[in-house]
Amino acid sequence: MALLNILVQITTTVASQPSPAAPAAAEGLSVFSLIMKGGVVMLPILVLSLASVYLFIERLLYVNKASKMDSNLINNIRDMLVKNDVKACIAYCNRTPSPFSNLILKGISRVGAPIRDIENAIENTARVEVYKMEKNVSLLAAIAAIAPMFGFLGTVVGMIKAFYDISVTDNISIGVISSGIYVKMITSASGLIVGVLAYIFYTYLNAKIERTVNKMEVTAIEFVDILYKPIES
Repeated sequence: MALLNILVQITTTVASQPSPAAPAAAEGLSVFSLIMKGGVVMLPILVLSLASVYLFIERLLYVNKASKMDSNLINNIRDMLVKNDVKACIAYCNRTPSPFSNLILKGISRVGAPIRDIENAIENTARVEVYKMEKNVSLLAAIAAIAPMFGFLGTVVGMIKAFYDISVTDNISIGVISSGIYVKMITSASGLIVGVLAYIFYTYLNAKIERTVNKMEVTAIEFVDILYKPIES
């Protein structure tokens, strides 16, 4: 019984004593804190990422709007031209502005001229419309090339920082060189991510523009065919 009382007292004493503080759980790094560890080189990379997103959204909205075509455009124009109602054609094209109607409007404005002149006028207008769609898209390609270069610059800066810290402290422990490694890895990864995304944006927009250009070519060919038919009859 005496032994049992002693064990109970020891257990009570240990339980009453404050337990040593458990080591604090390592705090997870947020995306913002990781970016901050990348150093000054992250600023141009961040600017390039925002610019690529802005350019992609702005161009995507414009190309989507430009690619919309009235499915009855050619049929309506054909019916009006059969009736020799050129004014109705012009009014119809003005009511439905788009790259497709702009091509037809330019061709109608040259009706009476040689067919070759009409085709040249349509081709010139098509080049203008394509330029409007491709405006600033090349900047995405530039960002895709420049962003990884900034990442490589960050790699160089990080290595310089790591070796500087080693020279100052005369210590090559991981704690000393970790800040330089952070700069190296974060800037490299960020530059590559921004470059890859910008290239994806660039490729996607080019594909959409290519499809729209093909539709414009088909529309121009069909319109010129309408003009040829009265000559063939």
